[in-house]
Amino acid sequence: MATQIDKEACREAYNQVRDDNTETNWAAFKYEGSTIVPAGLGTDYEDFKKLCTDDGRLFGFVRFTTGDAMSKRAKFTLITWIGENVSGLQRAKISTDKTLVKDVVQNFAKEFMISDPRELEEEYLRMELKKAGGANYDAQAE
Repeated sequence: MATQIDKEACREAYNQVRDDNTETNWAAFKYEGSTIVPAGLGTDYEDFKKLCTDDGRLFGFVRFTTGDAMSKRAKFTLITWIGENVSGLQRAKISTDKTLVKDVVQNFAKEFMISDPRELEEEYLRMELKKAGGANYDAQAE
C-alpha cells in the first residue's frame, strides 16, 4: 500500500516550529500504518531524541539557534531517523516516503539521514549547521 501523509496536521506542526512566537523547536513525524502523521512537538531536543528508537523510523524538523558574536539566527534541519533494527524493506521505503514529508517541510538549512544515536547529539548537529551557514565571525583560530 502506498504511503500517505496527513498534510494538514503535519503542516500545522511544521508551522509551529517555524513560528518565532512559540517555544516549540522540534516536530516529529511517524508512521501510523501507511500514513505519516505528527508524532509530537516539543521545546527540549532531548525529548525528540527519545523518540528515535532502535526499531523506529521517523522524520524530525528541528530548530537550532546558531550564529556567532555578530549575529544569532534560527537554522532548521530535517532529520530522517532509521533505527538499527528497521527491516531492509522499510529502510528502502523511507527514502521515497521522504518526498511526501518534503512537500510539507520545505525550508531547512541541512538534511541528515541518521541511524547512529551518536549522530543525534545536539553539538554534532550544531557544528554541521554552522559549517553549512557560511560566514563565521567568531574570534577563533580554525
